[in-house]
Amino acid sequence: MSEFESPERVGREPTVEDVRELAGPSTPHFAPHIRNRIRSLIAGLPEGHPARVEGEMHIERMNRIAVEGERRGPAQEGERELPSVRKP
Repeated sequence: MSEFESPERVGREPTVEDVRELAGPSTPHFAPHIRNRIRSLIAGLPEGHPARVEGEMHIERMNRIAVEGERRGPAQEGERELPSVRKP
């Protein structure tokens, strides 16, 4: 739970840091869930608001890694590279 989602923070405007807290621990498996939480977090913010801009950037990233997976570099010696979830 981000600090913004905490009951003590009701009524506080979301910040860029709130968005980053939600987006930080993202993995392909949880990307759709995190994307939806970010979308809810920034829903009432006006266009151009720094937290909205940051949130939209992370929403795009969540959409991408949910489908394509996440690459963390080339396979190490003796390992095979994992196939992408994305079909060519």
